Amino acid sequence: MNDHDLLAEARALLAGHPVVDGHNDLPWALREQVRYDLSRRDVARDQSAHLHTDIPRLRAGGVGAQFWSVYVRSDYDGDRAVSATLEQIDVVAQLIDRYPAELRRALTADDMEAARTEGRIASLMGAEGGHSINCSLATLRALYALGVRYMTLTHNDNIAWADSATDEPRAGGLTRFGEEVVREMNRCGMLVDLSHVSAGTMRDALRVTEAPVVFSHSSARAVCDHPRNIPDDVLGLLPGNGGTAMVTFVPKFVLPAAVEWTAGADANMRAHGLHPLDTTEQGMAVQRAYEERNPRPRAGVATVADHLDHMREVAGVDHIGIGGDYDGTAFTPTGLEDVAGYPNLVAELLRRGWSRPDLAKLTWQNAVRTLRDAEAVARDLRTRRAPSNATLEELDG
Repeated sequence: MNDHDLLAEARALLAGHPVVDGHNDLPWALREQVRYDLSRRDVARDQSAHLHTDIPRLRAGGVGAQFWSVYVRSDYDGDRAVSATLEQIDVVAQLIDRYPAELRRALTADDMEAARTEGRIASLMGAEGGHSINCSLATLRALYALGVRYMTLTHNDNIAWADSATDEPRAGGLTRFGEEVVREMNRCGMLVDLSHVSAGTMRDALRVTEAPVVFSHSSARAVCDHPRNIPDDVLGLLPGNGGTAMVTFVPKFVLPAAVEWTAGADANMRAHGLHPLDTTEQGMAVQRAYEERNPRPRAGVATVADHLDHMREVAGVDHIGIGGDYDGTAFTPTGLEDVAGYPNLVAELLRRGWSRPDLAKLTWQNAVRTLRDAEAVARDLRTRRAPSNATLEELDG
């Protein structure tokens, strides 16, 4: 087939098996850009001047379910982190209420399937970083009650009970309290997300968990040697666990040449007194100016497909998915500039000989199955185990 036919075939496949995307930072972008004033960022209309994400482009991209990240920066700690996470949860609720014909609140795998039948986009939430619970298992349960269906154990910095991939190891993985967090997530039915965590934390969590895990936005370390990516030995554990690793599109995590370039861009942001993840107009202007002076290496659709080929080979086609990280990164690959780009990736995989059944697993079925299996584990555990009220001090001293 030629490129036109491959793209038409990709769109037809996505009409039946749309993308479940594991991670989108639109809530944080709305916080940073307009302090949650949705009238200033009406995502029912084209927002390409400001955002990677809006409803027309989600539709064009064949997205059927989105885990909205209720991320807060890892330098927020204590009560500030909890409050900011609640504000992030609130804006997701505002979005769903504002666009009921397009978005459907989803808490379960059945809700995801119902949204697909209705032609709406299932809207789930994932908390990004264990700092959001302030070392409180009761706060973890409260987030679950509010609809959070995964928690990334760390973000870019270590927390008291878990090591991050991009910080100096301190706990060596999970502490005893960290293991208790994983067990309580299993009991609730909240997916354990292992993106951002150290390899030691990945291995500890996979040892402790009784339910499938996710990597909501991570790629293959064997293809791009960045600590945010997943080592092959960990990918090889996913078939036994039942979880799903969702490839991300962030250039510095998928293209080796982009790793060094991004370190320079991040240093430039800090030199301007800005956080490297700043996506305000000021932050993006600084990033664009740096790129003009220092042309960046360009990742493309094929770069991401290389990761998926490798992840399929090591973990198996039943254990891979997609987590683009849109609106959480300043730069995106050519052909995957925004959420409208998913058909380009599916077309590239068709070109490489991926079958239609395998692509349906990648885009929809694996993620739905993983959540459904975690729900089943939770139903069983709740009959046998009471909520944990353990504290960091009791378990870790």
